Parts: sequence; C-alpha cells; structure tokens
Amino acid sequence: MIGIEIIIPFVSLFLIFIFLGFYGKNWRKGDLNNVHELALAGRNLGTTLVFFLIGADLYTAYTFVAVPSGIFAKGPLYFFAVPYVGLTFAVALVTMPKLWTICREKGYITASDFVKDRFNSLTLSVLIAVTGIVAELPYIALQIVGMQAVLTVMLAGTSNAQTVEEIALLIAFVILAAFTYTSGLRGATLTAVFKDILIWITVIAVIVIVPINIGDFGHVFKEVKPSYVTLSDSLVPAYLTLIFGSAFTLYLYPHAVNGVLSAESARKLRTSTALLPLYGVGLAIMALMGVLVYSVPSAMNFLSGFPESSRGILVVPSLILNTMPGWLAGVALLGIFVGGLVPAAIMAIAQANLLTRNIIKEIKPDISLHSEIRITKISSAAFKFVALGFVFVVPATYSISLQLLGGIIIVQILPAVFFGLYVKSLRKQPVIVGLIVGIFLGIYMIEAANNFGPPTSSLLSSTFGPLYIAVIALALNLAISFVGSAIINKIKISAQKS
Repeated sequence: MIGIEIIIPFVSLFLIFIFLGFYGKNWRKGDLNNVHELALAGRNLGTTLVFFLIGADLYTAYTFVAVPSGIFAKGPLYFFAVPYVGLTFAVALVTMPKLWTICREKGYITASDFVKDRFNSLTLSVLIAVTGIVAELPYIALQIVGMQAVLTVMLAGTSNAQTVEEIALLIAFVILAAFTYTSGLRGATLTAVFKDILIWITVIAVIVIVPINIGDFGHVFKEVKPSYVTLSDSLVPAYLTLIFGSAFTLYLYPHAVNGVLSAESARKLRTSTALLPLYGVGLAIMALMGVLVYSVPSAMNFLSGFPESSRGILVVPSLILNTMPGWLAGVALLGIFVGGLVPAAIMAIAQANLLTRNIIKEIKPDISLHSEIRITKISSAAFKFVALGFVFVVPATYSISLQLLGGIIIVQILPAVFFGLYVKSLRKQPVIVGLIVGIFLGIYMIEAANNFGPPTSSLLSSTFGPLYIAVIALALNLAISFVGSAIINKIKISAQKS
C-alpha cells in the first residue's frame, strides 16, 4: 500500500490539473458558441502551444503503458514505435502545412470538410467522418488502460481495490467531460502543457534513477533472453510494415488534424512539427523499460502478484514505485495518469466535431448554431464513456493492439486525404470503394489473425512473413483507388475525343 508521501503530490497536482481545465474557458477568451473557437481554440495557437498540444497526442498511455508492455511481453518487435515516430513527422511536414493552408483559406474545420469539397462527394465525406469516429474509440480506450495501470499500482494491497479504482476512474472522466464541455480545446491545450511538463520530469527521472538502481545497461542485456535483444529474421517484415504502416496513421486521426488546424500559421506549424521528434528520445527510453524491469527484483516481485494478462501494463508504474522517492513517484504517476486523460479529451472533441459538422449537419442542414455547439459538447462527453467498452476487449498486456487496431481503420482514409492533397486525377467512386474494401478487409483479417477471439495481434502470416494488416488492406485500397481512377479518366478522355 502506498504512503502519504505519494498521495499528497499526486492529489495536489491533480487539483491544479482540474483548475487549468476549467480555467481554459477564460484563457485567450473567444466565443465558445462558435465551432472553430470550441474545437480549434480560435485557430491561433503559436509554435510552443501547438508543440505541446500535438506532443500530448504522442506522449499518451501508448508511450508509458502500451509500448513498454509490448516489449515486456514480446521483445524488440514493439520497438518499432521509435523509428515510426521519426518517420511520421516527416510525413506531417509534407502533408500538414498544405492541409492547413487549404483549410484556413476555405474555412474547413475537419478533414471531412476538405474531402467533401475536393471530391464533390457528400458520401465520401460522411464515410471519412464515420471512419474517424470509430478509429478513435480504441485509441481512447488505450488511454483508459493507462490510467487503470496507475490506479492499480497505487491501490495494490488495499481492500476493495477494484471498486475504488472504478470509482476513481469514473470521477476522473466526469471531471474531464465537464471541463471539455465548458472549455473545449482551450482547456485541453492548457492541461496538455501541464501534462507535458510532468511527463518530461517523469522521463528525465526514469532515465536517471532506473539505471542507478540496475547498474549499467550492458549488465541488463546480458541477463535477459537473446530474443529480447535481437530481432529475429522472421520478424523483420512485421517490424518494417509496423513502422511504415504506423507512420502514415498518426496524422490521419481526427485529433491530430484538430491539433494541426489550431495553429496560427503554416510557418509556426512547420516549426513545431520540426521540434516534435524530441519526444522520440523519451519514447525510446520508455520503450527500454520493458526490458530493464527484469533487472529490478522489487519491481518484478511486485508484478508477479498480478495475472500475466495484465502484468505488462504495470511495468513503468511499478518501476516508478520501486525506484523513486515517494514524492517524485507521486509526480511521475500523475504524469502517466493525466497522460491518458488529456489525449482522451482531445480525441473526444475531434470525434464530436465530426459527428456534428459532417454527419448531423448534413442530415439537418438548418440546424441552429446553438444546437450544433450543444450536440458537440454532449457527444464529446459521451464518446469518452463509449470507449470504455473497448477496454474489456483486449487483454491489458497487449493494449498496444488497441492503437494498432485504430491504425488499421484510420489509414484507409489516406488516399482521400493525403493523396487528395496532391493527386488531382483521383476520382470519388473508386476512392469510396477502396475505402470500404480496405476497412472491411482489415477488420476481417484482424479477426482471422486472432482466430476470431480477442485482438492480441495485428499481424497476418504471409509468404513474406508476418505483416501488419493495415499495410495489406491499404495496398488493396490504393490499387482500387488509383486503377479505378485511371479507368474512369481514360473513359472520359475517350468520350471527349469521340
């Protein structure tokens, strides 16, 4: 059972977090009855704030829970997260400033707005919106898993721990729903800055303190199984496809697009994006915790008291608890906890934006601005609780599969969004067909790969070796989109000549 020296900093800093969330309503005052003010913070965030806001999308429970857990359970395969981060920001530098420019010129608030105008297709726009909403759900669920990991560690050894954990999680989400309802993206941005400060304190502390407790890194890697140090040749195709498949997904997520469109200018967006790889350094260190934990006997002894299916997600929290002084452990554990809350808020705002603007408003074009804002706020709160359902689908140790599942779905909008920015020859009909085929094929393959059970793996066996399902489904999607568009264009040209 944890001591008061951990509880006091944890609770005190959480109260500051709550204050900042609600204070966001009055920060950089704007009319929160306008969608661009509520969902995009007035489109006037500078380099530093965009850096922290989008950084909050990267440094999530994915970093502190999912990646170390995957490495703890499976070894170096899940170290793919480190090179993927570097590559994804290169993708962002090519695509996001152009998307920002078009959206600012034409007043777009979502990627679906851009797609609707680019392809002159309401159907494709709605499909993009639905895809974005669905893909965010497992990603929000991953944040909940991360928060559960912190509460599990803090409440270990107490009576009725499960009940207390559930109540604490519910209270946290009610608070989150309340301040996103009142403050929108402004509240999320302020809390993102606070959260990232805590995160960097945590990362630096882990980098310094854990090695002191274990001695040198060479000793650690000599003690673990060889499979935890070297990637086997058979897994290279999986590793590469996970890198490339994931690199193209992050900036397709609605919450990432929201962060991009909130920037004040394309120049400031480029600058903040160029700085974001700094987060990759911390991610690499956190990923190593999945191996280093084996050299901390007290942490391993603590983990042995939990079922194997949930042990992995407790790797970093248990290391913090067993290697740091109490006050610092309280700070670090809160950093992980709000590291799940803040991204969940941003993701839910993005989902609500799509639902209201690109689905409900298309069905009922005469909806009043007041009703539009009200639906956006209510649905933002509702999506957080809907995502809870995904938490019970995937065993906790394999929580990284939640992010990979979302990636399989969201990457299918790549032809419409990324290629739509540059390739004028794409036509809406094959893009629609490719999107639908890609999504259904991806979902079927992940079900088949897991024998229609809980999705603990996102890889499918092939003649080349195991491959990330998102890449396979996207390849067919792209083939349909480009070949279909070429055929339609050829038919039109022939018709014009005749």
